[in-house]
Amino acid sequence: MPRPRRTLVSLEDTPYYHCCSRVVRRAFLCGDYEYTGKNYDHRRGWVETQILKLTEVFAIDVAAYAVMSNHLHVVLFIDIDKANQWSDRDVVMQWHQCFNGTALTQKFAKGEVIDEHLVAQLKQKIAIYRSRLSDISWFMRCLNEPIARQANIEDNCTGHFWEGRFKSQALLDEAAVLACMTYVELNPIRAKMADTPEQSDYTSLKLRVTAALKGEQPKQLLPFIGHEREHQPKGIAFMLSDYLELVDETGRIIRDDKRGAISANAESILNRLNIPTANWVKIVAEFGQLFHGPVGTLQELSRYSEHLEKRRRHFAKSCQHLPLE
Repeated sequence: MPRPRRTLVSLEDTPYYHCCSRVVRRAFLCGDYEYTGKNYDHRRGWVETQILKLTEVFAIDVAAYAVMSNHLHVVLFIDIDKANQWSDRDVVMQWHQCFNGTALTQKFAKGEVIDEHLVAQLKQKIAIYRSRLSDISWFMRCLNEPIARQANIEDNCTGHFWEGRFKSQALLDEAAVLACMTYVELNPIRAKMADTPEQSDYTSLKLRVTAALKGEQPKQLLPFIGHEREHQPKGIAFMLSDYLELVDETGRIIRDDKRGAISANAESILNRLNIPTANWVKIVAEFGQLFHGPVGTLQELSRYSEHLEKRRRHFAKSCQHLPLE
């Protein structure tokens, strides 16, 4: 049976989580409907816009995303420090970007005086909002629900648009994060919906490539910050150029009609992660089939399982594909 989401999240072990949502009816919800010939790809734009909007609301960063014809992937970084550093007013203002709040929080947001007997009630409500703004379940709710409403209005129907529960998995170490990001960003290329990264519409990869051509990084995405160092800022501790090269060359290999090899620059990432090239290609090409639970070394998996009182053996076999030790 599905487990409560709280039993799958352990911020002690990792702030990174991979989430996936699928539609319930047919692929025409976001792609071509073969029976009418109508194209619904504009809905992929709705999803991408909502993903990027939520990065400005939640204390959750997006490391990677891909919006496909009948499902979406996001790799999320929960920034609990950011949520805790927000003032009470910041929390309310952030929450009000997605929800109306209550009459009390609206009054507080306007700077009006709060009656003394209502202060405790206000504090309790702010604590709830602060928790939700760093919660992946609330992030996915705020992503999926508006899209479902828009699609149902367009289709002049009611009912579910997405499957009842999104899938989530903890990414317990650098190798798991980089492999999952690459898997997510190469979805259109693997599905032959695009030939190159810059043609991969509705993905974080295209956003990164477009910005990189200007010598920039997208402000809406968790940045690459270069090599690890003391007092480093928040971000992914690899060079963006190396990562883009690795993703591009991996994409060329996993496509049936392309051949290629990992260059020395890109291979430096794999060396740091202690993953042979052949293993890397298998992991990225088959990530969704190989890993159905938390992803990481057996050591990290044991720690995660202990914290959440799980039995490690349910996931240990698949994680042996990450030979990091």
